[in-house]
Amino acid sequence: MAPLTPVAERPQTASPSFDVERLRADFPILHRPVHGRPLIYLDNAATTQKPRAVIDTIKRYYEQENSNIHRGVYTLSQEATAAYEGAREKVRGFINAADTKEIIFTRGTTESINLVASSFGRSRFKPGDEIVITGMEHHSNIVPWQLICEQTGAVLRVVPFNDRGELLMDQFEKLLTPRTRLVGVVHVSNSLGTVNPVRQIIQMAHEHGAVALVDGAQWVAHGKTDVRSLDADFYAFSGHKLFGPTGIGVLFGKKALLEAMPPYQGGGDMISSVTFEKTTYNDLPHKFEAGTPHISGGIGLGAAIDYLQDVGLDAIGNYERDLLAYATARLTEIPGLRLVGTAAQKASVLSFVLEHIHPHDIGQALDARGIAVRTGHHCCQPVMDRFRIPATARASLAFYNKTTEVDALADGIRGAIKMFA
Repeated sequence: MAPLTPVAERPQTASPSFDVERLRADFPILHRPVHGRPLIYLDNAATTQKPRAVIDTIKRYYEQENSNIHRGVYTLSQEATAAYEGAREKVRGFINAADTKEIIFTRGTTESINLVASSFGRSRFKPGDEIVITGMEHHSNIVPWQLICEQTGAVLRVVPFNDRGELLMDQFEKLLTPRTRLVGVVHVSNSLGTVNPVRQIIQMAHEHGAVALVDGAQWVAHGKTDVRSLDADFYAFSGHKLFGPTGIGVLFGKKALLEAMPPYQGGGDMISSVTFEKTTYNDLPHKFEAGTPHISGGIGLGAAIDYLQDVGLDAIGNYERDLLAYATARLTEIPGLRLVGTAAQKASVLSFVLEHIHPHDIGQALDARGIAVRTGHHCCQPVMDRFRIPATARASLAFYNKTTEVDALADGIRGAIKMFA
């Protein structure tokens, strides 16, 4: 994802060569009204909307291929299995993993992190071992490690960040010790928009003998992901933030690590043989995929990846960079508005507070105008505590948003200020 450009260089319009209107036509929900006004959807960090290609792919599966996979010799099962495993190959290529055996389908980023915490952490951590995470993590990259610390006696260490929302890398280096076993870091903060230096963080973790897990939920839809170039040990993301279905996600793990880890859940499809005396487990990736999976979700995720690659992640990144710069300039013009998260390397997230107006009131006032933004702590309560605020309002952008929608957001915020003055 391209970083936010300096204020003095910010453009006043988004990339003119990017045909946003043509792309918006691919998303049916963007054309429905809300409260008699056109929907302006600015909650993409929570979930993205789905293009017609994804919707039609899921519909086609249920109408023509619906069956269980891996088990059937009949035509429908063979077709569904081929589509599902084909989606796994699409994910592999999308993040440049070496092997489809390194691609584990989960319910989402949260389950992916819990899988690593439970399977890797519970089997390896001992009293006094240390887990290092950052102060801007989503709850899903905090709570699983707290649970494992309670169970194993390991200790959680937290990297602080400055007032702009940037990690204090000198403090991170000091936290790394011979007892560090795992470093967990969010690629892009969902509450601040900060793009973290994950390549450097992974390298530093490895220099201290630790493995590195990256929460890539907020990154993968906005910039190219190369797990081999990053040298990530684990990388997690969700389909629903990638213009795909809910309930499907991915855990990438290096093959050697996954092979050494015990199963996360027991059941069908993750076994090689079962007797009452002993069970042997299936090969990767199936060892970690117990039971009937979210078949339509996996196939839909593959369709979402096809769609994104057709649009082009470089083009998306360039357009979103300009749109973020435009939106930042428009919002900072508003008296009494303070952006929370102003890192030099920043993604398409604008969290803000207004003097004397609660974020929930801001959200309701904007909703009356058909504008959807997120309000609350965004599952990042430690971030809110760091800034001594209860919550923020958050507008998060995607490539189907446009400058006129940003203008409407700015007008809506000004209207809220007048309403609650």
